[in-house]
Amino acid sequence: MSQAEAVSRTPRPLWSLGLLRSEITMTFRRWRTLALLAVLAGVPVLVGIAVRIETGDGGPGGGGGGGEGPAFLSQVTHNGLFLVFASLAVTLPFFLPMSVGVIAGDSLAGEAHGGTLRYLLVAPAGRTRLLLVKYATILTFCLVSTLIVALSALATGALLFPLGEVTLLSGTSVSFGEGLLRALAIAVAVAVSLTGVAAIGLFVSTLTTSGIAAMATTVGLLITVQILDSLPQLHALQPYLFPHYWLSFADLLRDPVYWDQLEKNLGLQALYAVVFGSAAWARFTTRDITA
Repeated sequence: MSQAEAVSRTPRPLWSLGLLRSEITMTFRRWRTLALLAVLAGVPVLVGIAVRIETGDGGPGGGGGGGEGPAFLSQVTHNGLFLVFASLAVTLPFFLPMSVGVIAGDSLAGEAHGGTLRYLLVAPAGRTRLLLVKYATILTFCLVSTLIVALSALATGALLFPLGEVTLLSGTSVSFGEGLLRALAIAVAVAVSLTGVAAIGLFVSTLTTSGIAAMATTVGLLITVQILDSLPQLHALQPYLFPHYWLSFADLLRDPVYWDQLEKNLGLQALYAVVFGSAAWARFTTRDITA
């Protein structure tokens, strides 16, 4: 056996830090990605300014809408840290998953449309390894985008409103430091909530060579499922829809923490990731890349 044949028959690992690093760098250098992150960072600023204008001085005596509007919005005037929770509640139903859908939908379809997918496979990357790297990159975007919303909200809240002890939903007061830790936990929980959308977008991306079509399809599916989740006539189906438990992150602001809905959300996202991740693998590993 020649040396070349021996090398070609050597099993390649399913993971490559170099390939992952290159993919993440390329994704976050694209203008589309930067534009999406800029929009996400701007949402907390707009929410904070709107609350500040509505309440006048923004101090503890200002009105907070009497509990109206998105969750936590009425508490923002009393503690700027609540702008983090309010901003995540505002962006999670549409802005965050839409951004993830754009990145996921374009992950493979964009490479196929640009003619670089065949080059990546000849490199050689291997189809399974490339798919894993693409999904890991999308998950990285989920975490980064969520943290950007949280950090933007924290900075805006600190500038416009007072900071201090955090009164939890159960009525217990905790220190500002513990409130920050809970805010970080909530940001991670929100990022985990997006793993199902990421897997769906990756699967859709294996079905077409048009990045725009894949992005539009993923976002369209997101909107459709959100509508289905809001119809009371479909209450029996809704616990199986991936956005159903998204707002369960609010239970992290209770003492003690209510884990039931959080665990259901984690299990549901894992189920979607496995099902649509497997479908993406089955499609991508049998797909004619030259077509």
